[in-house]
Amino acid sequence: MPPVLKTKSLQHEKFGKEPSIIEKDGDLQIKRSPSSPQGGPKKRSAFEDLTNAKQSQAQILITKRKGGKVVNKKTQKGCIGQEALQNNENRKSTGSKASQDRLDNAKEKSPKTPEVPEEKSDAVAKSAEVQPTPYEDVDEENLNDPFLNAIYAKDIFDYMKEREMKFVLKGYMEKQPDLNIEMRAILVDWMVEVQENFELNHETLYLAVKLVDHFLSKAVCMRETLQLLGSTAILIAAKFDERCPPCMDDFLYICDDAYQREELLAMEVNILRTLKFDINVPVAYRFLRRYAKCARANLETLTLARYICELTLQEYEFIWESASKLASSCLLLALKMKDLGGWTPTLQHYTGYQFTDLHSLMRRLNLLLYSKPNERLKAVRYKYAHKVFFEVAKIPPLDVLNLEEQLKLNNI
Repeated sequence: MPPVLKTKSLQHEKFGKEPSIIEKDGDLQIKRSPSSPQGGPKKRSAFEDLTNAKQSQAQILITKRKGGKVVNKKTQKGCIGQEALQNNENRKSTGSKASQDRLDNAKEKSPKTPEVPEEKSDAVAKSAEVQPTPYEDVDEENLNDPFLNAIYAKDIFDYMKEREMKFVLKGYMEKQPDLNIEMRAILVDWMVEVQENFELNHETLYLAVKLVDHFLSKAVCMRETLQLLGSTAILIAAKFDERCPPCMDDFLYICDDAYQREELLAMEVNILRTLKFDINVPVAYRFLRRYAKCARANLETLTLARYICELTLQEYEFIWESASKLASSCLLLALKMKDLGGWTPTLQHYTGYQFTDLHSLMRRLNLLLYSKPNERLKAVRYKYAHKVFFEVAKIPPLDVLNLEEQLKLNNI
């Protein structure tokens, strides 16, 4: 029997005041997520050009005069005259015959200019003129805003993709004698409710689930401490990602005082030591916001991709998928469901994945949308069925045959 998670005030009455939530949600999208397709704060250039590239020519001339000596015109003419006389004497000493021989030899040895075929030269010129830019620079428009760090954006996400190789997960449930896949899904469903009630960032939820999976892959956990593991993982993720994380008493309260403060602190130390304090795990949500911006997707399309991606948190079979590939597949499936095109060269450049690399994962995600929801796992579907999230949970998935036709066409 799976454990019954004790909880307090985790009801869905939080959606009672629609206008205030919509206004607050919109504010959060702008305030907390400057990389979203809706844009970030108002652009403001905080610094001027701090280089000396605009140095005047007068200053350059002054510095040159300071470094060297001023040459007098008379001495300059005298030097030129002496050089001319010396050259004339050298010419007379060489003799007319020798000079004529040198001219003849130079004519014979001078290489002929190669004739370039007209067709080849025209092709090279056309290729140089017509060759377009393969992708769009999505960060160019934000270079003047120091708060967006657009100049470092691509390097940051390339570094996150490199770190993915360090956090590859494999199946671990066979190592847990007292847990099963259903218990993990129930725990994640409860963590989604906690994230909603505390109004935490979605990055906090994704990171907390990653911490749970990585801890369970390295340590044994019993079912009576599974909820303690989940709440402590949210506490650590909130400290890592939130500006104002909830206090410890809040986590004890949502667990219905089933655990003591000392147990929560001991679990926090245990998780950090087991993971060697390396908790900066790349999560799919960060990649998803970045790739949606590269695709110029609107907020509704991004929310649909978020819904698909958040459904995978409860599924054990998706834990070994890399975060960047999962985000790419969710965004591509959302674009197909909204009939907004396919995988563009810009997305291929920034994600590093080709269209064919996402085929199998897209099929699995579409089947996940088709699957009948579990009666005990309603948090994600209920959350995204509300009008705050554009009711994207009610959008029907792609027809399987239609999806297969689009994959075969491979018309990007």
